[in-house]
Amino acid sequence: MNDDAPKDPLALGLGSLGGGAGFGSAFMTMSQIALRLLQDQFERIGYQILTAGVIAAVGVGGAYGWYRSFDLDNVWQRGVIAVLASVGALLIGFMAAPLDGFFGIAGMLVWLALNVAFGVASARWAMKGKGEEGSGTGVA
Repeated sequence: MNDDAPKDPLALGLGSLGGGAGFGSAFMTMSQIALRLLQDQFERIGYQILTAGVIAAVGVGGAYGWYRSFDLDNVWQRGVIAVLASVGALLIGFMAAPLDGFFGIAGMLVWLALNVAFGVASARWAMKGKGEEGSGTGVA
């Protein structure tokens, strides 16, 4: 890390939260797409697919929020970011269910792509707030 680059804790924290929520909700959306594709076998594996999606959303959202906010000085703030990223991943991920009713699998695939794009944009914002060299801060 370049020590001359300014650190922006707000961008680092919100970017970490958004990245965790975006990537975690992508896993939740993927489980709902898989459930929709295998809906004729719902009685046998439906609840396992949904449970795996919830666990993956909470795990990926929280872990990514915790990992990306590593440069924050306060561990309490990192924990709050991780918890909020987990909850956000669940809430955003469950929003794919109504899309299935209106737009079918194509709508959920678009929602999946939007979740990943949101996660990538948020992660870039967090890296910019971290002050890494080459992250677009203008400091070489």
